[in-house]
Amino acid sequence: MFFPIKVSSFFPGAVVGTVHSAASLAAALKLRSKAVDFLELRLDAFAAPADLERLEKSIPKLAAPLIITARHPLEGGAGRLTPGQRRALYKRFLPSASLIDVELRSAAALTEVIAQAQAEGVGVILSHHDFRRTPPADQLRKLRRKAQKAGCCIFKVATTAHEARDLAALLDFLTGPRQGAPQLSVMGMGPFGKISRLALGKAGSVLNYGYLDKPQVAGQWPAVLLKERLAELSQ
Repeated sequence: MFFPIKVSSFFPGAVVGTVHSAASLAAALKLRSKAVDFLELRLDAFAAPADLERLEKSIPKLAAPLIITARHPLEGGAGRLTPGQRRALYKRFLPSASLIDVELRSAAALTEVIAQAQAEGVGVILSHHDFRRTPPADQLRKLRRKAQKAGCCIFKVATTAHEARDLAALLDFLTGPRQGAPQLSVMGMGPFGKISRLALGKAGSVLNYGYLDKPQVAGQWPAVLLKERLAELSQ
């Protein structure tokens, strides 16, 4: 089911449940309405023809707006898909998407996908994932400016937060000075991951990711529990 999304409709603290396996898809199909705010379909994890067909048939039964992504292998993507294979996956599932997520590193290679999404009223997330460290806030701002020039409505950053100063850098990036679009989705992974997702969600991160079956990386919350915890912090 397609849920049209307007940039003005994004709000701090929205929670995304990730669908990256048969088990997480089964969990997503059991979710009640509004248990999470979005579901992310990791198309790279369903690249086998039978898996893609099963995913496609399940989409009308999912009770949340969909984010689709076919992740680059260097940023955690499964199956080492080529740009052409990823492009085909985006185009196949674009009619069901409210948002697409393309890595900033892939923006040039997938320009056609981004342009088609924009033409069809689908929001564009450009993302950056760092599984080793958290760069300084100034480096993250440089990436945000590149994302802004590439034309996204949300820039998503997920870095590995080993210690408190990494969390501080993410908070500085999220809450520091910036001009105009894009809105920011910011989260940590690793030892300070769970703390970061609460603090950053409370501080204004517009999309905050959790798992439905089991974590993909250290520092994630179960998506439904993350939504409950962020709601408690807002009271």
